Amino acid sequence: MSLLSKLVDERFMTHRQRSTSLAGMVSAALALGLFAYRFFVQHLWSWDLLAIVFSFVAIKLALMLWYVFTD
Repeated sequence: MSLLSKLVDERFMTHRQRSTSLAGMVSAALALGLFAYRFFVQHLWSWDLLAIVFSFVAIKLALMLWYVFTD
């Protein structure tokens, strides 16, 4: 048994998965918030921030469908 397998168990992988998922959702919410601020306060349409939000939604939905059909 290697040293890495002794340090990394199912709990570590679950915590890593949860933290990565939460980080992605918070980042998308921040991008949406910044887009809304720029749009409503500065009257500036930020295509780059909107693209980040839409790509997050598309990737999340695609992965949800993938896991439904392959699990």
